[in-house]
Amino acid sequence: MIMGLVARSDVKGAVELAQKIADFLTEKNVDILLDTPLAMELEKYQDRHCELKDMDVDMVVAIGGDGTILRTQSFISHKKIPLIGINMGTVGFLTEIDPKNAFTAIEEILAGNYFVERRNQLLVWHKHELPPALNEVVLMTRKPAKMLHIQISVDDEIMEELRADGLIIATPSGSTAYSMSAGGPIIDPRVEAFVIVPICPFKLGARPTVVSDGSTIKVKLLREGKKAIAVIDGQFEEEINYMDEIVFRKSDNCAYFVRLTKDFYRKVREKLTQGGIY
Repeated sequence: MIMGLVARSDVKGAVELAQKIADFLTEKNVDILLDTPLAMELEKYQDRHCELKDMDVDMVVAIGGDGTILRTQSFISHKKIPLIGINMGTVGFLTEIDPKNAFTAIEEILAGNYFVERRNQLLVWHKHELPPALNEVVLMTRKPAKMLHIQISVDDEIMEELRADGLIIATPSGSTAYSMSAGGPIIDPRVEAFVIVPICPFKLGARPTVVSDGSTIKVKLLREGKKAIAVIDGQFEEEINYMDEIVFRKSDNCAYFVRLTKDFYRKVREKLTQGGIY
């Protein structure tokens, strides 16, 4: 088995834990490759570095918060490599393992006591295919306090036309992130759906809408002179101009997570009371 190791190299605790996990895996005779920025922090393993986009391993251990998971997944999306998330962030819906349980959890994984959970992603198209979204795509203006005039279509039927601060198109994975904060529903990851959430709409009747993930969603900017940016999982930005159309549908590439337990609702209960959200 070959394991990749990724961590937030700007967080001392994450780097220190990565060092211990690298030592632990080496003692277990597991071959390891380290993301280049992490390897540069760990002198002992600098000869085992690899760019994340080139990493060809059986699993990747990602140490950090959901941002670390999203960044890692954006690079390995097309490779079907399962991710093991160790939470060093604030909330961490995508990560399952606490640092104090990291070594016990890795022991269980090495023993084969785990399952792989598949999560759908959004394919995003604007003149060409953009990186897929595991959580969400957010459309917003570059200037604060400015509104967008947006037309939303689902399967070529106009669903809504509105003015709003922005728009969120989220997967079930992303339903517990920005979408939830903007008033969207929490969606069980097993539900085959996407959620469309207006951000501060001027029209009171504009509400979050859940649509089939078999749908094609199209969003068009209707006001001349107003540009928007599409932010994919907080990692990638694309500028959208007047009358441009941005298209969303289910990606052929899923995200894969190593899980030890089936505890989505327990995680929701705990994260929303203890993870920095009140």
